[in-house]
Amino acid sequence: MAKALVLGSTGLVGSFILSTLRTSSPSQFSGIEVIARRSPPEAKDAAVPVNEFVEKDTTKWAAHISSTAPEVIFSGLATTRAAAGGFEKQYKIEHDLNVELAKAAKQAGAKTYVIISSTGANSHSMFGYPKMKGEIEEHIKEIGFDHTIIVRPGLLVGQREEPRLVEGVLRGFANVLGKVHSSLKDSWAQDADVIAKASVSAAIKAQKGEVKEKVWILGQSDIVRLGSKEWKA
Repeated sequence: MAKALVLGSTGLVGSFILSTLRTSSPSQFSGIEVIARRSPPEAKDAAVPVNEFVEKDTTKWAAHISSTAPEVIFSGLATTRAAAGGFEKQYKIEHDLNVELAKAAKQAGAKTYVIISSTGANSHSMFGYPKMKGEIEEHIKEIGFDHTIIVRPGLLVGQREEPRLVEGVLRGFANVLGKVHSSLKDSWAQDADVIAKASVSAAIKAQKGEVKEKVWILGQSDIVRLGSKEWKA
């Protein structure tokens, strides 16, 4: 069985990826590595051992990846312009750090890289955020993993530690529509746990040799299918 590494494990989607990996039984992973600036929440009934490397200095992260030799990487590493202190700092965290860590993972022997991106990611966009997301995708694809899995959800639905007013309003609206009928929500907003399960499911398929493409892009319908309709814990 493969060893998995989770980046961004304290974020909305990353925390669900970690909990999914921890509690899935039978697990497809022999162990889980976590690299973070702070410890993720503890999980009850964890079936897979987790080794945490908690270090606020992100310049030390790449070297740690080299020492752990994971086969599968899940990256939900992201921030906001406000939290980072401006778009340039956000770019350094989301783009520069993601690409640096992906390169370290490739050198350490990783075969599959799963990156949480966003609908509308486009390296040629005139707008900063979708352009940044698109450039992350392109530069990670260039590294040449056996499988690069790009997950492009719509609006993320779930409870964040730090509230975001506009997103909160849209999330509430999505939840109301979801109660009327799931299709009214799934086409533009996906629950964070569903996104996480879809990411894990896709990685497992790649590890089993069920994925032929070197680059597999999961759109919103793929996320709902893999993370909800076809998901088996």
